[in-house]
Amino acid sequence: MHLLTEKVWNMKPNKPLAKQLAKRDLPALVCDAVNLEGVAMTLPEVQTILDGITVGGHRISDQNMAINQAKAWEYLFSLVEQDRFTFDKVTAIQIHNIAGKEEALEWGKFRSGYVSIAGSDYAPPAPEMLDDKWREIEQLVESEVDIYDKAITAFLQMARVQFFWDVNKRTGRFMMNGILLANGYPIINVPAKRQLEFNTLMLDFYADNNMTAMNKFLRSCIDERIIRNFKLDLPLG
Repeated sequence: MHLLTEKVWNMKPNKPLAKQLAKRDLPALVCDAVNLEGVAMTLPEVQTILDGITVGGHRISDQNMAINQAKAWEYLFSLVEQDRFTFDKVTAIQIHNIAGKEEALEWGKFRSGYVSIAGSDYAPPAPEMLDDKWREIEQLVESEVDIYDKAITAFLQMARVQFFWDVNKRTGRFMMNGILLANGYPIINVPAKRQLEFNTLMLDFYADNNMTAMNKFLRSCIDERIIRNFKLDLPLG
């Protein structure tokens, strides 16, 4: 694809900075993620839940979603810090085992049945095809030259194949951001306020497998202020 845009041309990788900025934003990352799933939570509510305090007015399952999201981030951070993150099936399953716990029909394994995508006529592959599809995606990701094309391709193709019963997009975004963090680049976080745009573009992508519009959208989610830091190649203070 090689859709390098002006704002990422001159970024310099800085692994410690990329990790620290993502860690500082953990409550906001969780808040955006649960809101994208239709769970209306404020940032203070998410912060309270992550501090181990139950928040009234929310189902336990929704609060568990937030907790699992935070745990999956922490696991991803640990993999990156130990230079153990790899875009492979084992890592995806380990992350899904955390992020999808008690939410998906099964977690920590590829689905054993057929699934559909709400609002789309596209039919994800049969369960017996999933291992072959994973290998195809690994090859496709490896073929990309630009790091953001690699990461975005990983997310989009994982989301389209639907390897799991549920929690596919979230798991795909973790794998996308694992690629970025492991290479020292800032993560992509989809703000909840852009939910409609995200959902609309994803439905278009499911239909035709054309990644161009979603690639442009996801790149636009990177905070310009963070990009400036990587252009300056700032050290951690």
